[in-house]
Amino acid sequence: MVQKYQSPVRVYKHPFELVMAAYERRFPTCHLIPMFVDSDVISEETSEDRSFHKIERRCKLDVDAPRLLKRIAGVDYVYFIQKNSLNHRERTLHIESHNETFSNRVIIHELCCYSVHPENEEWTCFEQSASLDIKSFFGFESTVEKIAMKQYASSIKKGKEIIEYYLRELEEEGITYVPRWSPCPPSPTKPVVPVVIPALPITPTISIEAPPESVNEIQVCKEGNKLDADYIKRYLGDLTPLQESCLIRLRRWLQETHKGKIPKDEHILRFLRARDFNIDKAREILCQSLTWRKQHQVDYLLDTWSSPQVLHDYYTGGWHHHDKDGRPLYILRLGHMDTKGLVRALGEESLLRHVLSINEEGLRRCEENTKVFGRPISCWTCLVDLEGLNMRHLWRPGVKALLRIIEVVEANYPETLGRLLILRAPRVFPVLWTLVSPFIDENTRKKFLIYAGNDYQGPGGLVDYIDKEIIPDFLGGECMCEVPEGGLVPKSLYRTAEELENDEIRLWTETIYQSASIFKGAPHELLIEIIDASSVITWDFDVCKGDVIFNIYHSKRAPQPPRKDPLATHGITSPAGNNVQLIDKSWLLGQDYSMVESPLTCKEGESVQGSHVTRWPGFYILQWRFHSMPACATTNLPRVDDVLATLQVSSHKCKVMYYTEVLARGLNTPTQQKKTQRDCSSSFFLFYCLLRDERNKT
Repeated sequence: MVQKYQSPVRVYKHPFELVMAAYERRFPTCHLIPMFVDSDVISEETSEDRSFHKIERRCKLDVDAPRLLKRIAGVDYVYFIQKNSLNHRERTLHIESHNETFSNRVIIHELCCYSVHPENEEWTCFEQSASLDIKSFFGFESTVEKIAMKQYASSIKKGKEIIEYYLRELEEEGITYVPRWSPCPPSPTKPVVPVVIPALPITPTISIEAPPESVNEIQVCKEGNKLDADYIKRYLGDLTPLQESCLIRLRRWLQETHKGKIPKDEHILRFLRARDFNIDKAREILCQSLTWRKQHQVDYLLDTWSSPQVLHDYYTGGWHHHDKDGRPLYILRLGHMDTKGLVRALGEESLLRHVLSINEEGLRRCEENTKVFGRPISCWTCLVDLEGLNMRHLWRPGVKALLRIIEVVEANYPETLGRLLILRAPRVFPVLWTLVSPFIDENTRKKFLIYAGNDYQGPGGLVDYIDKEIIPDFLGGECMCEVPEGGLVPKSLYRTAEELENDEIRLWTETIYQSASIFKGAPHELLIEIIDASSVITWDFDVCKGDVIFNIYHSKRAPQPPRKDPLATHGITSPAGNNVQLIDKSWLLGQDYSMVESPLTCKEGESVQGSHVTRWPGFYILQWRFHSMPACATTNLPRVDDVLATLQVSSHKCKVMYYTEVLARGLNTPTQQKKTQRDCSSSFFLFYCLLRDERNKT
């Protein structure tokens, strides 16, 4: 397996030339890098105007590895080849390095780049990426991989100290400025000596960490929307180099596959933490959550959802200041809540919507507190008062609703709960805990602090986490808390089972998206009739499961009504009859219908938006079909893992969630067509509403 590393943009708050001068002092050897034994110049060349300098070196490294492993490998030192290209004119240094030793068994490749900051030419940026591929190493592949990654992570931290050391050394010598390269010819009495700037592949330079400054100075680097190291530390917290790499790589993948709006870095980081920074696992649950958010328009929940009055009166929860760590504090008086009455009056879906709005509000408060306190705050504290909890709270439909809410929150809001304080737990609590705890993630359960009776009032209790001035009055404090006291919901507000069912159907069908299942040999097709040419067909779909191929066809003749699902004869039916096929097998491509867009292969987890300006009236068919795994291109026998993966993919259906819309004529000017055809934001519907408004104005 190939291990990859991608660094954030490290910013030196010094000019490029000064950073190069400090970097030059690391060679040919550096006493601060004991593992760097020696280096020899293999080749060197300089342009006539001395604006470009290229050098190739062979570096000798004494890698910190077990002596037994060195004896088995038969080497004491490891050699690397590095190629440096310094461009004085453009003020860039590109470094490419790879291992020479064991190159047939281990492949290490690294790319580094120094460049001028895009917004401040007096600052210097440093970027780095690397990959490690261990093909075979005498049966010690896993050990070598761990040693290499550990060595790499430690060398990154060491690089920061080295640059700081040489910058201080330059300052002590009175060197605080190095002139830029000039195209003027060199003086004959004082020749210009080319500066050699080599690089060390496994001990990269890291920027000087400046003390926290104003929020405006700490930002995301706008060039390619890359993450800045100072930004990570200020808004996301202290991450290890490998954790930073995971965040950047997952963020880059989302930028490539989810055109338009992508989740905030804090949001991505929560899913990575929930899966111990396993990128594949984090990506899977994050994509599922993004699809869920889009389908139910969760991003706009705070603006569109209005809680019924019964929740304002009888839901015993609310936000209340913050804890000692600056985390937003949510108080829930569960023992005073009539769960049965709320379920009978509102139903599960309304309660779920309300809980989701609480979580969305919590995310917003975390962002605000991050700015207020000047440090990353990514989660909140929840205080649950169980006074009054009894057997009526164990009403089966109520517990069922609670478990479903926990399931949805756990899947879509991981690592948002920083601490859960459970106070005044009664005797019945162990019964409820036994029912609920299996549905709560193990890492989340570790954040629970449970106090029985009045134990929370002494040392190690509530005052250790919440300032005494904001402890609610009902817990013995002096602060007035606006959380409703609750009570029994009047039975006059109860609704019939039929009314609740209709309301739940309405809530979950309030979405502009539809779902479809796709099987091998059974694509899903959508018919759009166009009367006026130059109309615009727009689409927005997410690949929820499997890989699909997206096509758009045009036909002058109307397809026949959807035929019966061919898989039904084999005992397989698509859910809710949502697999529709329109193109008859007797139709010939190029004769009965034609392709108007190139096929688009879409991987699982991708979000695709686009549009097509129609040229002719008639019938347009949007098609999603199953994408089969390609056959092996080589004559070698496939690996067992590849065969199993192919069988696994082939045996499962694909699923897409899509939304389409047709914009009528009137978008015919080049400017309007350009607006229509560009990638849309995550709110595809709102984007095209803006287009409609623009069209109406014209």
